[in-house]
Amino acid sequence: MRVTNSMINRTSMRNMNSNKTRVDLLNTQMTTQKKISRPSEDPVIAIRALRIRSDLSEINQYYLKNIPDAESWLDLTTTALDNMKTIVTDVYRQCVKGSNDPMTAEDRDAILQNLQALRVQVYKEGNADNAGRTIFTGYKTNSQLTFMKDEPDTTYAITEKMNFEDIQEKNYYKNLVTVPTEENSVQAGVELEDMPGEVTNFRMRLSYAGITGNPPSTTDVKLTGKDGQPLTYGNPPTTITPTTMSYADWASEDLTANPPKKGFEVGDDEVLFIPETGELVFGKNVSEGLKGDKAEFSVSYTKTGFSEGEIRPEHYFDCTNMTDPDPNNHIQYKKENQEIAYTVAFNQTLVVNTQASDVFNAAMGRDIDELTDTVKAAIAAHEKVAKIEEMKKQEQYASPEMQEKLEQWLEAAKKEASYMDHNMQQHYSKAIGDFQGYLADISAATTDAGSKGDRLKLTKNRVSNQQMNFEKLQSTNEDRELSDVIVDYTAAYTAYQASLMASSKANQQTLLNYL
Repeated sequence: MRVTNSMINRTSMRNMNSNKTRVDLLNTQMTTQKKISRPSEDPVIAIRALRIRSDLSEINQYYLKNIPDAESWLDLTTTALDNMKTIVTDVYRQCVKGSNDPMTAEDRDAILQNLQALRVQVYKEGNADNAGRTIFTGYKTNSQLTFMKDEPDTTYAITEKMNFEDIQEKNYYKNLVTVPTEENSVQAGVELEDMPGEVTNFRMRLSYAGITGNPPSTTDVKLTGKDGQPLTYGNPPTTITPTTMSYADWASEDLTANPPKKGFEVGDDEVLFIPETGELVFGKNVSEGLKGDKAEFSVSYTKTGFSEGEIRPEHYFDCTNMTDPDPNNHIQYKKENQEIAYTVAFNQTLVVNTQASDVFNAAMGRDIDELTDTVKAAIAAHEKVAKIEEMKKQEQYASPEMQEKLEQWLEAAKKEASYMDHNMQQHYSKAIGDFQGYLADISAATTDAGSKGDRLKLTKNRVSNQQMNFEKLQSTNEDRELSDVIVDYTAAYTAYQASLMASSKANQQTLLNYL
């Protein structure tokens, strides 16, 4: 085969261009330290790079964003629960002290001040937030757990789920002493039937006091069974229809009436609703019937007006915000499990939130309110005793007749003080068990948050190792060592220079050189 000069030229140009392309490729690798700059250079590397980068991006999302956010949420939750535990523990200690030790006036005053301070704080920890998101309110992270100010016009229709165990005994006290301020009042004395007395009833306490509807006349309350029908008891079934009665009317007494009206009286088959105290008072037959049936039921009522620090109903109950006069603008809330879960690794989620209804019991605030009221009543009763004793020393009451009448007043005041001390001690004894239960709930929630934090730490370590491994895989797949590139570049450049020299010599010869 005859090889022409043009053939030599073309081959030389092709070889030189190949060497030059190789030099250019290695020069680019030396500059970028990457194996390829375009997918077409090596499709296998390009496909693996896309897959590894996608996985690494997902890992970085977990490690740099999701996990730190979950850690922050759990840390804030634990801090709030620890603070709440301290508050409830303080109340528990007050209860232990009040149930065991005889109290002086100074003791009662100190306990009252402590309870009032703790009542202000009891739900405030539930308003803790993480970067503006309230951490105990489920999905409603833009809503506080409690009312932050008095809202006298806010109206909610509320449905509370109750059962027969919520019906408990409570003592009520009638004919409380009003210290006389004039001689005529002193001379009236205190008849035996007008002495302070104790009445025990079965009551069920709602989560709110001061319940009035909108308008205020609609203060009715409805009891509904599990089947959604009106609640009944006995055989044949008797429907329970509560009668609304003010606390003052219920407490008043008129023994001259026919039949005589006794204070805090409720018929065996009656149910009274006391809006001021938020209580349902059951007659003996109704109470025994519900307990015998082990009844579970719902109580529906309407409340207008909420005070600062009271819990917002939507975080605890099925309810409807009816504040807006237009029914089309009413907001309905359904109590449901609202878990906030973070994806912290491949196919792994972690629930980071603790819901207020699981740890901040709705009854806690009302328990402290009742403890406070019993202490106030005891303080007031002992002040009455002190005032009457002081009156006995005054000259205007020095006559034997006045002293005799004041002795009646003093006997009544001491009887009231004895009742109130006994009632306070009973309340504290009962509250010990209640607040032990609240502490158990808080401790369980704290333990749960701690265990989540431990699991998150393990996940974080694993994801950190995954991140390092994928970064190494990415580097192995895409990067080139500079020293290796320099060696290859030097060899390619030498080959390129040699091809230039060889081509220059080969192309200098023509056919005429051989003739």
